[in-house]
Amino acid sequence: MPDKIQKICLSTTVGGKEISIQTGTLAKQAGGAVTTHLGGTVLMTTSTCAKSPKNLPFMPMTVEYRERTYAAGKIPGGFFKRETRPKDKDVLFARMTDRPIRPLFPKAWRNETMIYSLLLSMDGINDAGPLSILGASASLLLSDAPMNTAVAGVRIGRYAESKEWVLFPTFEERESLDVEMIVAGKSDAILMVEGGADQVGEDVLLEAMNKAHEAIKELCDLQLKLVEEAKKNGRVIVKMTCEEAEVPELVKNYVLDTARPKVREQLRKGYKDKFELHHHLKEISDAILEDVVKKGETDEAWAGLDKHVWEIIYGLEGEEGRNLIMEEDKRHDGRALDEIRPIHIELGLLPMAHGSATFTRGETQALGVATLGTPGDMQINDDLEGDWKDRFLLHYNFPGFSVGEVKPERGPGRREIGHGTLAKRAMIPLLPDEEDFPYTMRVVSEILESNGSSSMATVSAASLSLFDAGVPLKASCAGVAMGLISQDGKFKVLTDIAGLEDHVGDMDFKVAGTRKGVTAIQMDMKVDGLPISILEKSMEQARVGRLHILEIMEKAIEKPREELSDNAPRLMRLSIPSDKIGALIGPGGKNIRRIQEEYDVNIDVDDDGSVFVGGVDAAGVAQAKAEIEGITAEAEVGKIYKGRVVSCVEFGAFVEIMPGKEGLLHISQIDVKRVEKVTDVLEEGQEIEVKCLEVSKEGKIRLSRKAVISPGSENEGGGPGGRDSRGGPRTGHRASRDRGPRRESSRR
Repeated sequence: MPDKIQKICLSTTVGGKEISIQTGTLAKQAGGAVTTHLGGTVLMTTSTCAKSPKNLPFMPMTVEYRERTYAAGKIPGGFFKRETRPKDKDVLFARMTDRPIRPLFPKAWRNETMIYSLLLSMDGINDAGPLSILGASASLLLSDAPMNTAVAGVRIGRYAESKEWVLFPTFEERESLDVEMIVAGKSDAILMVEGGADQVGEDVLLEAMNKAHEAIKELCDLQLKLVEEAKKNGRVIVKMTCEEAEVPELVKNYVLDTARPKVREQLRKGYKDKFELHHHLKEISDAILEDVVKKGETDEAWAGLDKHVWEIIYGLEGEEGRNLIMEEDKRHDGRALDEIRPIHIELGLLPMAHGSATFTRGETQALGVATLGTPGDMQINDDLEGDWKDRFLLHYNFPGFSVGEVKPERGPGRREIGHGTLAKRAMIPLLPDEEDFPYTMRVVSEILESNGSSSMATVSAASLSLFDAGVPLKASCAGVAMGLISQDGKFKVLTDIAGLEDHVGDMDFKVAGTRKGVTAIQMDMKVDGLPISILEKSMEQARVGRLHILEIMEKAIEKPREELSDNAPRLMRLSIPSDKIGALIGPGGKNIRRIQEEYDVNIDVDDDGSVFVGGVDAAGVAQAKAEIEGITAEAEVGKIYKGRVVSCVEFGAFVEIMPGKEGLLHISQIDVKRVEKVTDVLEEGQEIEVKCLEVSKEGKIRLSRKAVISPGSENEGGGPGGRDSRGGPRTGHRASRDRGPRRESSRR
């Protein structure tokens, strides 16, 4: 890059927050590089393209988002003091960056493209996620990639109390929101939506999109100004071009003329089984392929053209599927445009699980399995903005057999993380309050069959399995995936899209929620943007579809089961003074280990004194709870306790009135009559009732058995502050026997 290129920095104010983009100083060998700034949060994004294309049937673009702990002045925790695999948050931000950018590239683009966002500075106030979309777009505009449209993303939220909207909310502000979304788009259309809400109406989400789009326009203008400034300062931007590989007209015309009527006929038969449709389309393809091969054997003009046959028929399948919808309002599986596939639900099919359900919709089947645990099972998250614990986990698995493929399992990929997070977002507003239901909850969704909308099937399966487990959710939750076919200015909205419609359609719009409102939303465009008016129709059609699914779910199980599964742990919660935590744990954890082993329970202790006791045996949990209360309880003056004599000494006896808590029963307080020798009345291990007379500042407890035998007699006769049993003043001998407290101290 020439030396004369200087740092260029432009900024704008959006929603009261100043956002700036800077270029010309960092990563100058990348195709395009910028840093985006929001407060003290700085994200660097680079875009680089390979100079030659690859022979691939898809666009080879990779988007990465990474956070370094140095951005927040931290050193990585754990054994390895360096960053390793990306966290789920990194994957989600990378996906959200990829989705609005990818549709804007030419369909013929086959050059490897890499977009890389690196968090350089985190102020602990402002989130860097939405800046990745802004940075990706700006760096691409400055590079030689064939993208000339500015794209921006904003996070928008609404305060639950005031109902006011806020753009780019801080971490603290996000705690008070009932709607939160990331919206991406260009100046004239929305490209992507991702977010959640606390059961709000569709009109609220549309309002959020409109407000977000106004900010998007400003950020798009800022990028275009940045590019112009870069050019003025000597930056030469030459965009690469690409051309769609031409299929020879000879084979193209032959295949289209031969296959079109046959493909059209098969699509109009309304096959419910996707493999049956694929079988018939393959028969058509194989027959034409055989003809083309034979032609190539006798005619040199046809030689080698057989390689184009499947590609042509594949495109024809999508074209005719779209025509069927636009011209006849029918779909390839025979459904009406707003019709949802048949739904079947089965509950409690796994005998040892805490809750289980299968949700089958057409050829998509999700097995939801709910497991309850104690607070010690919570997921610990170490993020730059701070450590936190997650009490609700939802994991989505998509094995190869679900689509009839052979695929080894290599751990969760981007699809699994993204779909699982979407379903989790839908459920979070419906979880019971932690005070009322302190369990850790985990749902695993195993996709056993898939033909579209598996993430929305996961929402329903999760809701059903949690109901089956007895988790008191606030409401049932269901989701539906919407599609769009647009052509010549007209459009058709599809409810509950299948795999083929997802592939050939122009939109994948997922909405999840309850009867009351929406809890999660995700939209991806495959065309060049979408007007708000189409979104409005899509959301209304989705609402009707969601209510239909909820009605079927509620027939299967209307509300959570009254009792938890016998296999689920019983969990009790109690609070102890924080200064008693040490007493509960004991030296080296001795006390807490003994209780856990004796009663077969798990005990979790928080720093604020919250104690959770969990175990499968309810009686054992109750016994452990009682013992913890005894260890940590304070003796109450005036209360009568049933205690056990621990030891007898010359001046009295030590009596355990609660587990691990002893008091002194002075010889003068053993009986209403004079006691010459402690062992004349008491013996070790004997159970007696005693009254607490006093608890000193040091925690020493003074007890009386006499007060239980004859109430009000504790201040008569011997003992501190009283008279001897004969009614006279204490003698020196008696006073010498009253040195109990001092001897107790030495005994301790």
